[in-house]
Amino acid sequence: MAGLYVHIPFCHRKCPYCDFFSIASTDLLLETYPSLLIKHLNWASSHKQSGPFETIYFGGGTPSLLPPESIADILQVVQQAFGITHNAEITFEANPGTVSEQSLAGYRQAGINRLSLGLQTCNDKHLATLGRLHNQKEGLDAFSRARDVGFDNISLDLMFALPAQTTAEFEEDLHSFLELSPEHLSCYGLTAEPETPFHRKVKSGEMTLPDEDFYADTFMLVHKRLSEVGYEHYEIANYALKGRACRHNLGYWQRQSFLGIGPGAHSFCARHWGSRSAVPPDLAAYQHALVNAKEPTQHLEVFDQESALRETIYLALRTRNGISDSELQQRFGCTLQEAFPKAVEASAPWLIYNNGRWTLTPAGWLIFDRLILPFL
Repeated sequence: MAGLYVHIPFCHRKCPYCDFFSIASTDLLLETYPSLLIKHLNWASSHKQSGPFETIYFGGGTPSLLPPESIADILQVVQQAFGITHNAEITFEANPGTVSEQSLAGYRQAGINRLSLGLQTCNDKHLATLGRLHNQKEGLDAFSRARDVGFDNISLDLMFALPAQTTAEFEEDLHSFLELSPEHLSCYGLTAEPETPFHRKVKSGEMTLPDEDFYADTFMLVHKRLSEVGYEHYEIANYALKGRACRHNLGYWQRQSFLGIGPGAHSFCARHWGSRSAVPPDLAAYQHALVNAKEPTQHLEVFDQESALRETIYLALRTRNGISDSELQQRFGCTLQEAFPKAVEASAPWLIYNNGRWTLTPAGWLIFDRLILPFL
């Protein structure tokens, strides 16, 4: 499977917890940026990066700051330069405060068939703390409008462990989200990432995040409630109704090839043991390279057998499907027990072996960063 990631690095205002590359939008930037993406697509096509693409993902930033006409133009170039399979999953991230019924209809007409809405919470107090530009009503209205124009595959972002959040408040959030019956939910605990305003506030003592017990209890509450109503917990932070898992993200976790365009986007080539490259998060440098017909990406890493094995295990154990010994034998000539006997022993009882396949329990996912260290 081949995937395409398109990064739209613009926001009306950067959220204080976000560490993705984004900059303040202007009318001029929004008008000229699609032409840069098109130049990048044509450059990649001429340098033998091939499709057709089975998944396409517009992420950000705030992709919904671009008008539907620009998205249609980009997808037309993708089709011409690479090809798009007839059943491709084409995801578009949108913030509730930046969409209307007309724009949502336009995105769907352009070819978007999966919408990812950044609701985060339905609590106005917590939305303000997170720096979101929408309120509860606008968030719920955005979902309703998306349904009205025909989107039948919608993912919602739900954040927990927010500053001063109570269990009762989160349970209200969970109830509100489930009432919408989205096909997919991405459920993230808030963390204060380095170099973000939230990190500086936490470090200075100006803001306090919930403790580890609250985080753990809420993580397991999400798992219990969503599993009870038919959502599959198919990756640490992701839940889906049957057949609605995000195919694009599954491609990441299965080490399948994908092309990233736009400043801050990463690419992965699965040939041999794999290699990674990225476009530096610098819009001016990106424009300069493309205008001068130069390569906009930088090579980051070429994997050898051992590093490919370690990354394969790291990514696979994030997912409910895990990894089988037969897959490891075929690809790397070893079983998990043979390659990492001490790590396997140290991960019990969270690491389960059943019918030749290794998986982590939800409680294991909760401490994933600690459990995975011996495998790296």
